[in-house]
Amino acid sequence: MSDSRLFRILYYLLDKGGATALELAKKFEVSTRTIYRDVEVLSGSGIPIYTEQGRKGGIYLLPGYTLNKALLSEQERREVLTAIQSMSATGYHSGEETLKKLSAFFHINMGDWIEIDFSRWGKSTGDNTKFETLKIAVIQHREITIIYENTSGKRTKRTVQPLKLSYKSKEWYLKAFCLERQDFRLFKLNRIMQLELSEQTFVPMPYPQQEDNPQQTDSSIVLLFSKEMAYRVYDEFDETQINHKQNGDMIVSAKMPVNDWLVGYLLSFGTQVEVMEPVYLREILAAQVEELYKKLCLKNKC
Repeated sequence: MSDSRLFRILYYLLDKGGATALELAKKFEVSTRTIYRDVEVLSGSGIPIYTEQGRKGGIYLLPGYTLNKALLSEQERREVLTAIQSMSATGYHSGEETLKKLSAFFHINMGDWIEIDFSRWGKSTGDNTKFETLKIAVIQHREITIIYENTSGKRTKRTVQPLKLSYKSKEWYLKAFCLERQDFRLFKLNRIMQLELSEQTFVPMPYPQQEDNPQQTDSSIVLLFSKEMAYRVYDEFDETQINHKQNGDMIVSAKMPVNDWLVGYLLSFGTQVEVMEPVYLREILAAQVEELYKKLCLKNKC
């Protein structure tokens, strides 16, 4: 006997109002005899379920029946409402109406506790529109055409099959299958410059369960930040990675990939950061600063 099936039968009847034994048997891939046994179990559990014979007969719940605490505890009901409220905050079309119905259904008022805005500070609602379009593409399995700018600043036109939206390290990404590359790719949402939703549908494939950048390895980085940079350090590093010096400066130890992004990131701190380890990263930064100095001198003829 499957408790999960009993629960699903109950919700199906609540949603449809009633069903025949044959309909339920096909729906849950069991025999009609099994369905009738399930009805007996539900009835024995105190659920007001009954059957009617005849051409228009079937299996029904008494009018006005609602789920009670025997099926879902108050904590479980709150968790259901919390999940739906979270989806509604992301722009899920049916979320608000579903939330209203279930709140009344469970006699629980969750309040207005969450708000999600996908746009960046100082940006228009374009980010929210982009996210909504991508969400539709993923859910409806529709191909999209994008103009994407890579880390080198090169823009390419791609047709991709969107599989999943992923949030990692304060950034949103699109996991997709790229038709041009015939391979799975990870696209940063902020670098999707243009987006067009296609009517062409596809059969989704599972995104590989592996590191998004398997060729990229992390290095042990030790950084010394001045206390003036505390607001940025706390924003971007976990407290367990931070050690405090007596003068208020902070030593951060983290695993990070040594790439162009990291170099640019560290340069954004100016003189407020010092690379303690590894030595070769200090040399890379020094070379970048020297190159920048040469360009400035050439421009200003110093």
